[in-house]
Amino acid sequence: MTVPTAARRTAADGSPGVDVRTLGQRLDAATAGLPAPLVVVDLDALDANTDDVLRRAAGTPVRVASKSVRVRHVLERVLARPGFAGVMAYAAAEAHWLVRHGVRDVLLGYPTVDTVAVDAVAADPDAARAVTFMVDDTAQADLLAAAAHRHGRRLRVCLDVDASLRVGRGPLTVHLGVRRSPVRTPRDAAVLAAAVEQRGALEVRGVMFYEAQVAGLPDTSPAVRLVKAASVRELARRRADVVDAVAAALGRPLELVNSGGTGSLEVSAAAPAVTEVTAGSGLFVPTLFDGYRAFAPRPAAYFGLDVVRVPGDGWATVFGGGYVASGPATPSRLPRPVWPAGLRLGAREGAGEVQTPLRVPARADLRIGDRVWFRHAKAGEVMERFAQVHLVRGDRVETTVPTYRGEGVCVG
Repeated sequence: MTVPTAARRTAADGSPGVDVRTLGQRLDAATAGLPAPLVVVDLDALDANTDDVLRRAAGTPVRVASKSVRVRHVLERVLARPGFAGVMAYAAAEAHWLVRHGVRDVLLGYPTVDTVAVDAVAADPDAARAVTFMVDDTAQADLLAAAAHRHGRRLRVCLDVDASLRVGRGPLTVHLGVRRSPVRTPRDAAVLAAAVEQRGALEVRGVMFYEAQVAGLPDTSPAVRLVKAASVRELARRRADVVDAVAAALGRPLELVNSGGTGSLEVSAAAPAVTEVTAGSGLFVPTLFDGYRAFAPRPAAYFGLDVVRVPGDGWATVFGGGYVASGPATPSRLPRPVWPAGLRLGAREGAGEVQTPLRVPARADLRIGDRVWFRHAKAGEVMERFAQVHLVRGDRVETTVPTYRGEGVCVG
């Protein structure tokens, strides 16, 4: 492979908060001799992002969203910092696996109907104490209660409460946010809490609110900022009422009130009823988080692909690259080439399963064997494509660790 020289690499690609010219040279040097496709995490950026998450949370404990990381070594590194408390997992089998590797507080962020994984948690006394399941329906509670009774355990439960903003009434209502939980009002939550505990083997630990229209939406326009402000005001009132109603139904205060995400840490952490906030994407900062005004994004995760063809003037083709993010099928979900500067995906082919053609400005002078660096649209999803990730400090690989996939944890 031809290792590109700095003379043939040109200016930065405009990634926020980063001198990508220097970054590209560092990543090239650190990974010289390593085969591509490969994925790296810049530890200096990761550490800075970790500091920033804690600063923005302002003393409210932060739970790490594992789906936005999917590297156990990185989760452990972050959890070792004072201010972080527990993991928000995305699958029941993953939650059990994390407990077996020493995590002592795992909140399952989504309901599950994986009876095998639920039974495994209920059969394991350590896991039964450490894992909190998510429910928004009594049918999910029935599944949990059956496993709890079968093993003589008491399983802990959290209620997922809808945090979307609804404007208008009746058929004219506009729904702003994700369609997540059917539980919305204080009465909805109180009725569900009482019904869950009537199962006899379940304990309601708390409630969760994920305001996706605030935490997951970039500040791209005045209209978006108005929606966010309205959402924050409405949810602040309703969240407090929900917490009071559930506490009254249970006859005790709630242990856990989880809210927020990377894009809303400050406002969620400041809410009086909230006991913890969640963050994950803010550690790696993918491209979907470039448009936020609440924090300075420092991209930390990159993947490298090698040029294997030069099919014509102004084009170069790299091997691999079809790492498209979940969500609506729009250009925002495509990976973005960031080094060398000025590269663009081809409009007709996009990011390919085996190869990805790139439009190349004349100044880039890409040649066969050169390495191109990309950022993913989402944080942890790119890790599902790789068995290992290289953790880079400066211009060297500090260590190489397995991803979830590399440890055989492919559960979602």
